[in-house]
This record gives sequence, structure tokens and C-alpha cells, in this order.
Amino acid sequence: MSKTRLEAFTDAVIAIIMTILVLELLPPQSDTWSALWGIFHKILVYIISFIMLAIYWNNHHHMFQMVHKISGRVLWANNFFIFTLTLMPFATAWVGNYLDSLVPQLVYGIVVLLADASYFLLMRELFRADEQNTQLKIALKRYYKLYFSLGLNILALIIGWVIHPYLVLIVNCVILIIWFVPEKRIERYYREPK
Repeated sequence: MSKTRLEAFTDAVIAIIMTILVLELLPPQSDTWSALWGIFHKILVYIISFIMLAIYWNNHHHMFQMVHKISGRVLWANNFFIFTLTLMPFATAWVGNYLDSLVPQLVYGIVVLLADASYFLLMRELFRADEQNTQLKIALKRYYKLYFSLGLNILALIIGWVIHPYLVLIVNCVILIIWFVPEKRIERYYREPK
């Protein structure tokens, strides 16, 4: 099964999600600096979510560069991954409107946890579909960054619940910093002569 249609579809959906994300960012109610400052928290949450979507897209792109074959299970895993990302504009808008509130912060954290879990599931299905691809397994076999992220996602939800809702967003920003640099093993794979 060809991977190109899956990649093109994923690219298009993520582009649409990013567009919806910005459409949820409404302008201030007046033409003053103080009005702009009044929605600064919404702009900040938008920037965080946009960077998060860009990082997911970058890593998805890197992972699929190494893939030779996909299966029906990969298609469904990718659809689940896309589904979780489509929830990002909703969660972003809600948290932007109620930054201090626990439930919107928890929903935002759950959406990020689902996106990370679905990315993990997609990676596992790619391994299964492309079993003979040793380069893929070498590059992603011990993907500690993903395991660490899943653990941080859960920690963010717990400490956001117990200590303060802001911590959900703060810990998710830490996760973004971890993922900002693409996987070095994949980068090395493409730099080495074949």
C-alpha cells in the first residue's frame, strides 16, 4: 500500500486544523493596547497549540520518510492520530477563555495525552506493517522521548488537578521543548551515505 496518499491527507488535515485554530482567536473588542493585552493569554495558548501541531507534523513527516510499506491498520492508527489533533482547536479555545479553570486545563491535557498516545500507536503499527525495515526499527526502537512525554502528560494532569490548573499547560510546554528538536537518529539516518 502506498504511503503518499496517507501523507498528503495528513498534511491537509493538519493545515486545516491550524487554520481553524487561528479562526478561534478573535480580535480584541476595542482598538487599544490594553484591549490587546487583555487577550494576551489567548494569544499565548494559541501559540503553544500552533507550535504543538507543527511539532506533531514535523515528527510525523520524519517518521514517514523512513517507512516503505503501510497497512490498513496504519491507516486507522493515522486516522485516530488525526482525530486527536482535530480536538486541539476546541481545547485551545476553551482553555484560552478559562485559563484559571481546572476542567478546561484538564481537557487540554487529555487532548495532548491522546495525541501522544495515538502517535505511539501509529509508530507501533508502522513497525508491524514494515517489519523488514530495520532502519525504522533502529531509529525508533528505544523512543524514550515518547515514553517520557506520555509520563509527563499524566503527571501534568495529576499536578494540575492537585496543585494548580496552570501546571497542565506549563508541563505541556516542557514537553514541547523536548520535541522541538527532531529525532536525532532519523536525522543521522539521512545524513549518512547509503
